[in-house]
Amino acid sequence: MNGVIQSSKMKIAMLALAVLLLAVCMALSVVFGYTNTSWKSAVAAFTDFNGSNQHLIIRNARLPRALIGAAVGISLALAGVLLQAVTRNPIASTDIFGLNAGAGFFIVMAVSFFHISSLQQFTWIAFLGAAVSALTVYILGSSGRGGLTPVKMTLAGAVIAAMFASLTQGMLVANQKALEEVLFWLAGSIQGRKLEFLYPVLPYLLIAWAGSMLMFRQLNTFLLGEDVARSLGQRTLLFKILAGLLIVLLAGGSVAVAGPISFIGIVVPHFARYLIGNDHRWVIPFSAIFGGILLIVADIGARYIVLPEEVPVGVMTALIGTPFFIHIARKGSFK
Repeated sequence: MNGVIQSSKMKIAMLALAVLLLAVCMALSVVFGYTNTSWKSAVAAFTDFNGSNQHLIIRNARLPRALIGAAVGISLALAGVLLQAVTRNPIASTDIFGLNAGAGFFIVMAVSFFHISSLQQFTWIAFLGAAVSALTVYILGSSGRGGLTPVKMTLAGAVIAAMFASLTQGMLVANQKALEEVLFWLAGSIQGRKLEFLYPVLPYLLIAWAGSMLMFRQLNTFLLGEDVARSLGQRTLLFKILAGLLIVLLAGGSVAVAGPISFIGIVVPHFARYLIGNDHRWVIPFSAIFGGILLIVADIGARYIVLPEEVPVGVMTALIGTPFFIHIARKGSFK
């Protein structure tokens, strides 16, 4: 599919504009919220810190929130790109395929039964949950006649997501203390997150971002079909394993920091392909930037829906993404 923008120079200019827009959105996230702050206060919080309530909010709450929002949005969008390419399924994403639910279930189980609260341990538990979900979906989707197909993968993902969601709800009903600790997190939120939440997963996210950027040639080749890719010399099994590892790092890291946030991995890659076509040399960086923008914009909106309270950003992304998901599911692509 050819995108709206076909000139390489225009794509470069558009990408630069998207990066600038992401920076602007992060700045807006730092300034706007329930507590009134100004651009002047935001600048002074870093250049002339005076310990005031506004400066503390900007430095200790708003800035970490903006950075975490960008990191999680980038990660979820890249995971969606990889999943859609590897499975050749237009509605593939970490939430549809149960990776988010699996990571969330393992964390809730760790809190409920093992009383784990360490952020470092949460990271590895989330990775494990995402990996178990991904492997289970792949095995179920590959079984039976016809081998692995997009429809079977989607059905397997829906079953695994529903199973882990039900098990998670069952544990929370039986353990009110765990419910209080993880309920807001399970809705998908970056409110109150500090940079200490991001530090343990950031190295893995950076590795996954770099790996995703470097896989554009393999992704383009695989889109021609698995048999064609194999005839061109691609080691398709190794490619799938590497892509799966990157997806687990992206999904597990995101859930460990912000909880399960849906629809970004579905909507953003389609919007990127609509603009610039199917070439993953462009789809990957555009999706990453658009993912960060979408999550931050949704988070800013979540602050004003039910003032003085806040709506979890996962609710906002669901409201934004549901119409696009219905359109994509009906048409098979973003057109």
